[in-house]
Amino acid sequence: MDKYIGKRLDGRYEIREIIGVGGMAYVYKAYDTIDDRIVAVKILKDEFLANEEFTRRFKNESKAIAILSHPNIVKVYDVSFGDRLQYIVMEYIDGITLKEYIDQQKDIRWKEAVHFTVQILRALQHAHDKGIVHRDIKPQNIMLLPDGTIKVTDFGIARFARSEIRATSTEEKAIGSVHYISPEQARGEITDEKADIYSVGVMLYEMLTGQLPFEADNAVSVAIMQMQAEPKRPSEINSDIPEGLEEITLKAMQKDPSKRYQSAAEMLYDIDEFKRNPSIHFEYKYFVDETPTRFVEAITRVKGGGEDTGGSAGDEEELEEEEPRKGPPVIPILAAVAGAFVLVALLFVGAVALLKLNSGESKEEITVPNFIGQMYEDVVKEYGDKFDIQHIEKSSDEEKGTILDQDPKSPVKRKIKDTIILTISTGPQMVEVPVLGVNESSDVVQKRLEDKGFVVQKFDQPSDEVEAGMVIKLSPSPGEKAAKGSTISMFVSSGKEPVEDIEVPNVEKALKDSAISTLQEKGFVVNESNIQYQNSTDSSNVLPKNYVISQDPKPGDMLAPGQEVKLVVSSGYCDVKIPLALPTPSNPNSSALINVKVLVGGVEDADQSLSNILASAYGSPTLVFTEQKDTYDVTILVGEVGKGLETYRKYTVNGTTGQFTETVSNSFVYEEDKAPSTDPTVPTDPTIPTDTDTLLDRFLQ
Repeated sequence: MDKYIGKRLDGRYEIREIIGVGGMAYVYKAYDTIDDRIVAVKILKDEFLANEEFTRRFKNESKAIAILSHPNIVKVYDVSFGDRLQYIVMEYIDGITLKEYIDQQKDIRWKEAVHFTVQILRALQHAHDKGIVHRDIKPQNIMLLPDGTIKVTDFGIARFARSEIRATSTEEKAIGSVHYISPEQARGEITDEKADIYSVGVMLYEMLTGQLPFEADNAVSVAIMQMQAEPKRPSEINSDIPEGLEEITLKAMQKDPSKRYQSAAEMLYDIDEFKRNPSIHFEYKYFVDETPTRFVEAITRVKGGGEDTGGSAGDEEELEEEEPRKGPPVIPILAAVAGAFVLVALLFVGAVALLKLNSGESKEEITVPNFIGQMYEDVVKEYGDKFDIQHIEKSSDEEKGTILDQDPKSPVKRKIKDTIILTISTGPQMVEVPVLGVNESSDVVQKRLEDKGFVVQKFDQPSDEVEAGMVIKLSPSPGEKAAKGSTISMFVSSGKEPVEDIEVPNVEKALKDSAISTLQEKGFVVNESNIQYQNSTDSSNVLPKNYVISQDPKPGDMLAPGQEVKLVVSSGYCDVKIPLALPTPSNPNSSALINVKVLVGGVEDADQSLSNILASAYGSPTLVFTEQKDTYDVTILVGEVGKGLETYRKYTVNGTTGQFTETVSNSFVYEEDKAPSTDPTVPTDPTIPTDTDTLLDRFLQ
């Protein structure tokens, strides 16, 4: 199991699966938990963290893409360059490489090839305008989306062309892929935008013909062919290629940069002209060598033909047959030999005099430094004026240009301008990754790779299509060339992924849409129809509308993929709690009964209204209002049973904050508390009789 899969980088990027392995980095598919999107994370291999060259290239890639913004160039979202982990977060491209597409199609229809090339050139024109030369344009670094969109990737050995006059030796070590590099790259010379144009020409050639212009048994031979050989015309391989498109292809592939297109825009212009008129002829002339003409003239002069007066070769032959043969001109020959002898003698005398003249300088001796392990170009730059430095090449695991041996060895002394012979590395031997058969077991493929000299690293990967134990893919892909002794990543099917319970993620307090997406990506089901919307019960911390209040099952519970997770989502309002102090009779033993009617916005809330309650015993209830409104009114009516109701309290309520304001506060008096006083201290009217008989007599009268 890969050590990063299942981990979260910097608390943000959840690593899900490995999708590619390169020479210096692994590429993973990951989920950005903050921006809620799928991304690609490129992580520098651990063994290169302490290597300044690789970390420089890695940082250079992020710097190059970060300043670019074009629909045909992969985007960079984030970078991290820590001591223990360095990674680049990029746009996730759900597609295949152009190389894979070429291998599938063999040769591509010319209209489709033009469509791809136009997008690549537009991306390069944008990069070149920003001063960036890619230097490793090849189909393996071009991603193709299902809709035909092209994305240029992997700026790992790009350089900022306008910030330097000439590339340093360290930079030129990153020479690019030998089948697509320009001749000036192969020679280690200055590279500019026209080097990318050459690579585009090679890719267009490959798309149109289904084969590379130059193939050989090793990378060195291919590089020499890039510098010296001329490719077969594309129309000789595929006769359906229009002549105008062939001219464009070959102009982009000219050995001399000055004869190439000088910019991507210039090449785009010709392609646009071709698209408007596919039968166009640009009248470009390629691969015309004037040397044979001059050679024929020289032969003619030696044969005695003299100046060519316009006659044919056949005429000259007839003249020679008619003219009788003559003996060799002895006197002129002797004169020529004598002249040559004098010339040699003069040269010898001059050489001796020159040696004597320079003998004072050649006496100085200096110590030969230890060059082993250094880069050849660095040594030539520093010591080229002190020694006559010659070199021989040898394949090795060391980086190309590294000095493996020297003769003489340090610390002997040699005179200035003495010859030093250095043995330099041409890089590791390149071996083609063997073809992968259908449904081949990992053991069989591993042995085949190891027999070729590769180190095999296995990665288990679930697959619904490939049987367990069988190889899904290799990286680098079969047919590509990789250094002998390098690591080949072999992705082996672990079979269909078993449906096991997995941990339910915590989506509480997350936005509803984000929560649903997170749960669905984990394989869980969320039914919109089952989502409950309710108020927050805590008025002091009201969740905004559409944020998750709770979930079932709870975070951390184990649940099988395909099962439902139910959500309770905030409506944006909160429950409002109003404590109500009901009026009580003065007599604590009173038997008075009352009714309480609760109105919300003028409509009775029957659930909270009270009927026939003993006023002296009920106490002070708390009323809870769950209205999903910003502002509403609450009215409390109170009255004794059998009598009418009267307004007791009124409130104005804020549903988003849970606050309420009392707007009306009336007193309430029970009937029994309204009876006349029987206090004996109250004075009485002496004219009114108090006995019953007297009162009765007065009444009867």
